[in-house]
Amino acid sequence: MAKQDNKTFTVAGTATNPDGTTKARFANDLVARIKILNKATCTNINLMELPTPMTKLEALDYLQNTGNFTGDASYAIANRTADKMKSARKTEVSVTLKTGGKSTKKVTAQDVLNAVDLHNADPV
Repeated sequence: MAKQDNKTFTVAGTATNPDGTTKARFANDLVARIKILNKATCTNINLMELPTPMTKLEALDYLQNTGNFTGDASYAIANRTADKMKSARKTEVSVTLKTGGKSTKKVTAQDVLNAVDLHNADPV
C-alpha cells in the first residue's frame, strides 16, 4: 500500500532520540506528542504548532524558513526535506495522449487529477 503523502499535520519539529540521532517529527496533538517523546526518553524536543494543517513536505519547508532550528535539528530538517522531495519526484507520472492527427500532448499526474476534479465537480 502506498504511503499517504497528502496527510496533514498541525504540529512539527525535531527531537533527539536516546541514541543521539535527531529526527523531524510530526503530529496533530502537541501535548500528546511531547508525552510520547518524553516517555521514549527523547531530548531536545522542539515542536511547534503550524499556522495551518500542512503535509510533511510543506511543514518541513515552513520549519526551514522559520529559522528556529539550528545545528543537528536544522540538518535533520534539511535531510528529511531532501528525502521527501526525492520520493515526491518518484511519484510524478508523465502521460502522452494522442490528440488526433500526429500531434501528442504531454500530461502530468497533476493535470489528470485536475481534469478528474473538474469532471466530478458539481455543475454551477
